[in-house]
Amino acid sequence: MIVLADYGLPGWDVFHQGLAEQTPLTIGTAVILVGAVLLLAMLVLREPIGVGTIANVIVVGLVLDAVLWVFDEPASVAVRVTLTLTGPIVVAIGSGFYIGVRLGPGPRDGLMTALGQRGITIWKARFGIEAIALTSGILLGGTIGWGTVWFLVAIGPTVHFCLKHLSLPMEPDEAAAA
Repeated sequence: MIVLADYGLPGWDVFHQGLAEQTPLTIGTAVILVGAVLLLAMLVLREPIGVGTIANVIVVGLVLDAVLWVFDEPASVAVRVTLTLTGPIVVAIGSGFYIGVRLGPGPRDGLMTALGQRGITIWKARFGIEAIALTSGILLGGTIGWGTVWFLVAIGPTVHFCLKHLSLPMEPDEAAAA
C-alpha cells in the first residue's frame, strides 16, 4: 500500500529498495534475500520459527513484486494519502494476527520479538529496528518522504497494540515454557 502510494517507503522497504538499486535485484527479491539472512539471525537469537516465518520470507517479496507489476501508482492524491495513512495499521493488524496465533514471526518481526523477550518493549524494539533499516536504506539510495516518517512513528505503537489485543491467550504449558 505504502509503496504504491509513493509518498516515501517504510524503513525496511527503503533498505530493500536501496539494495535493489545497488544490485540487479528487484525490490521483492531483495525482501526475500534479506528475510533469509534475518532467518539465520533468528536461529542465533533462538526465536521460534514457524510456517508464518517461512511464508513471510517467501510470500511478502513475491507479492510485492507482483503488486508493483500489476498496479500503477494511483492517480488520486486522496487514494495515495489513504494508502499511506492506513498502511502501518494494516501491517500492525496482520502482525497481531499471525504472530498472535503463534505461526512464527516473520524475520523482521522476529528481531522485534527477540528484543521483546529480552525486556525491550515491542514498540521501542520495532521503532529501533525500523530506524536502523531506514538509515541503511538511505545510504543505499532508497526513497524517503512523509510516508516514511509516518510509518516510522506509527508502526511500533500500532504493532504493540495489535499484538496485545489480537493475540490468543497462551495455554498454561506455553506460559510455563515462555
